Amino acid sequence: MFIKIETFKTAALAVAIFVGAALTSQPAQARDIQRMAVAGGCFWCVESDFESVRGVREVVSGYTGGTLANPTYDDVKTQRTGHYEAVEITYDADQISYRQLLDLFLRSVDPTDAGGQFCDRGSSYRTAIFVSTQAQEAAARAAIADAQSALGQRIVTPILAAAPFYEAEAYHQNYYRGTSVVLTRRGPKTQANAYAFYREACGRDQRVRQLWGDAAPFARH
Repeated sequence: MFIKIETFKTAALAVAIFVGAALTSQPAQARDIQRMAVAGGCFWCVESDFESVRGVREVVSGYTGGTLANPTYDDVKTQRTGHYEAVEITYDADQISYRQLLDLFLRSVDPTDAGGQFCDRGSSYRTAIFVSTQAQEAAARAAIADAQSALGQRIVTPILAAAPFYEAEAYHQNYYRGTSVVLTRRGPKTQANAYAFYREACGRDQRVRQLWGDAAPFARH
């Protein structure tokens, strides 16, 4: 009996190992990974907001919509290159849709302001939605119409044809949670603390709450 039981256990273990190996050798379920680009003022803030969204895989700060190839931050801040501070959002469309992301975006900015965002003024800080397909354009138009109806004010955020997206310098990426020490008007601070100070002083959340109230998704982020 002992031998038979041990033989059965060995056979069962072999079957389990075989089945497990077969399962792990199967290709992973395909995911519908998509990308989109939007401009919402300071890209640190937009990156911070959307990296908290379920289904978003990555948010990269960068520059798009201008005429200069491979622009630097110093180039863009002159307001002469035509670039927007923007982000490229990589997301899993099985978890969150393009339209849902647009709805979150429009309620995270002041889409009534054509001259910049909050304390940041100038063309590089304007809002915009960049589209690369007719389906994206249709979704963007619908999202703007819905947001305009909900807000009761004219939305000036344009829908623009997608342009080359240039990744910003490394020190801009994930600035909102950086640990390097930088010098601010209030003395040395970590990047994370400097970001929190900037966001509060710029009045971003205060203005978004004023516009959108409880519909603002990131105003307390």
